[in-house]
Amino acid sequence: MFSTDPLEVFGSLGTISIIVLLILLAFSVFSWGIILYKWRMLRLIKKEERQFLQAYQEEDASSEKALHLLQHVAAELPYSPSGFVFLEVVNRMGHLVDLNVGDVPVTARRAGSWPDRQYLEKVIQYLVQQQITRQEAYLPFLATTGNITPFIGLLGTVVGVINAFQQIGIEGTASIASVAPGLSEALLATAAGLFAAIPAVIGYNYFLSRIRKTIFGVEAFSIEFLNTLDAPDLAGKKGRSRS
Repeated sequence: MFSTDPLEVFGSLGTISIIVLLILLAFSVFSWGIILYKWRMLRLIKKEERQFLQAYQEEDASSEKALHLLQHVAAELPYSPSGFVFLEVVNRMGHLVDLNVGDVPVTARRAGSWPDRQYLEKVIQYLVQQQITRQEAYLPFLATTGNITPFIGLLGTVVGVINAFQQIGIEGTASIASVAPGLSEALLATAAGLFAAIPAVIGYNYFLSRIRKTIFGVEAFSIEFLNTLDAPDLAGKKGRSRS
């Protein structure tokens, strides 16, 4: 008589079904690991991004002193995308004049060459793409899991149905006792495929929406920061550096 004990059911599975279930288990474990990691990372990004933007709003970034202070804030918030963009742009401005912003007198900076807005816009586009790549890391695995695990489960289902029909042929009867083992094998593979796929799809869509929202905020900050660099205080230095 057919047993409903999960251990006995698993022990009665064929080799192919066991391989299918082990593959689905591996996908599920890795997916949950990525989900937990991305959830923690995005929480940290949100927290540090809020801290940096608050510091940026409290300071007048058109002054050299504020740039120097914001550099230290951004350096202490490595997970803030806007802080990363700010720090890289300011460092590149210092590199072009062979100086570090905030570490030398204003008169020394005027001797260098000030980057134009078009150059900074290209730099920011590159930096934003870096942030997108960084935040979307491991998401393709979730997408792959959501796409292929139902088909892997379907493979186990087909194998289970085949076994059920083979058992019917051997016993010459379509009784519940002869059909149930194969059908349970098929349904177990289907359930395992869905168990792996559903959390992966939910996690992928959730994280992607969070990342898009974060990147939109970084782009808005970048526009504001570029406008700040064109403010009269810094613009005057830029004009004098080219004269």
